[in-house]
Amino acid sequence: MNISTDIKSVTYLKSRAADLLKQVNETRRPVVITQNGEPRGVLQDPKSYENMRNAIGILKLLSQGEEDIKNGRSKSQKSVFENIEKLLTGK
Repeated sequence: MNISTDIKSVTYLKSRAADLLKQVNETRRPVVITQNGEPRGVLQDPKSYENMRNAIGILKLLSQGEEDIKNGRSKSQKSVFENIEKLLTGK
């Protein structure tokens, strides 16, 4: 993050919104928006936002899977495939 270009005040955002959108979409770097010197929001391009949401979703699934394994809520690969084979063959 480049402090001089990636942190802007809400006043700057109000007066230069188009410029900030152009910067965010060209650099793919988010811009932190401040109000009274405190960070209050983040402006991010849609593709980076989508990628971040997808990554968070995958991490959540991994965490849930690890929790299931810790609590004994899992089956072996062998038993899963045996059940699938029984369903498909009727045996």
